[in-house]
Amino acid sequence: MIANAKDYEYAVTAAGRINVIGEHIDYCGGKVLPAALSLGNTVYIRRNGTDRINLAWTDVPDRISLDIGKLESYKGVKYADYFAACAYVLQRAGRPVLGCDVLSDCRVPFGSGLSSSAAIEVSFTAALLTIAGERIDPVEIALYALKAEREYVGMNCGVMDQYASACGKKGMAMLLDCATLDCEYVPVELGDYTFVIANSNKPHSLVVSKYNERRAESEAALAEINAYIPAEHLATISTEEFERVAPLMTPILAKRARHVVYETKRVAEATEAMKKGDVSTLGALLRASHDSLRDLYEVTGRELDALADAANAYPHCAGSRMTGGGFGGSTISLVRKDKVEEFRAFVAERYTAAIGYAPTFYEAEIEEGIKIMRNSECGMRNAE
Repeated sequence: MIANAKDYEYAVTAAGRINVIGEHIDYCGGKVLPAALSLGNTVYIRRNGTDRINLAWTDVPDRISLDIGKLESYKGVKYADYFAACAYVLQRAGRPVLGCDVLSDCRVPFGSGLSSSAAIEVSFTAALLTIAGERIDPVEIALYALKAEREYVGMNCGVMDQYASACGKKGMAMLLDCATLDCEYVPVELGDYTFVIANSNKPHSLVVSKYNERRAESEAALAEINAYIPAEHLATISTEEFERVAPLMTPILAKRARHVVYETKRVAEATEAMKKGDVSTLGALLRASHDSLRDLYEVTGRELDALADAANAYPHCAGSRMTGGGFGGSTISLVRKDKVEEFRAFVAERYTAAIGYAPTFYEAEIEEGIKIMRNSECGMRNAE
């Protein structure tokens, strides 16, 4: 494996993402409001004329070689399984999978709730198609990546992460209907305010967390509701319809459904607030979303609650909430641009006092999803 990134044919980058609002409703057929980040995963790739996919990483010493004829054999192999998953899904779909050397450089912090897994899946899927001379369709790539995550890795997620990673546009959030894949791009124009990302630094793995359990509960809630109201998706039930049937439901399933139904309403309200530049309303919706994820869906935890509480206590923060699947990860906060450094110090002091270790803050812009560059077009840095 060549260690110098300049020796590869292509650099293919896919974005991490934040979700402004709309958590745990993508797999319930709801609309979400994510945005692609300048933090991404870059796959440096070149064809090698063999039947092997040779994997290397800029941040770990491991070197793993995948046999293209045995791609099903790498489930659970640390670092390699996401790559094997993407190649396997393409192969099963009848797309060409060529032998190649790969160097992966991930700038999305792992376990941060900013979707490093989707960035890896989307970038590698796009890279494999690129070296095979195949057409690049961002939506199609997102769906291949989703299939890899669900059927190979074992994470029964919705489509939001992969879609945002593949289809993001600079300066835009995406109002994505996860049932139909209809997408409206919404300019992120926040006036004197900006989003600040803070990582709780609590390691998490959604595959081994309660994520799949929450999805199963949402499906059970829909089944209970369907005994009284016909609905294809939990997120398409109105608040009025839900309130009529809620007393008839199993209490824990009613809690889960209440979050989904009202979070869906918050997405619509937040989109209108963003379009109007109404930071006050948007901030209040972020706070309400976090409260619902904490009290009804129960996916936040001590660390994320302490981080959001600290942010919401700062006078120049309009609102803060967890972003991503939860059980650890990050928050996004709507903060005055001229107060960002003061905000970071304020939150870090309070969070560290409550939890015992410090959070990490990230500089990130809202960027394009997939970027493909030939070797000669990009300043590829050397990898150790």
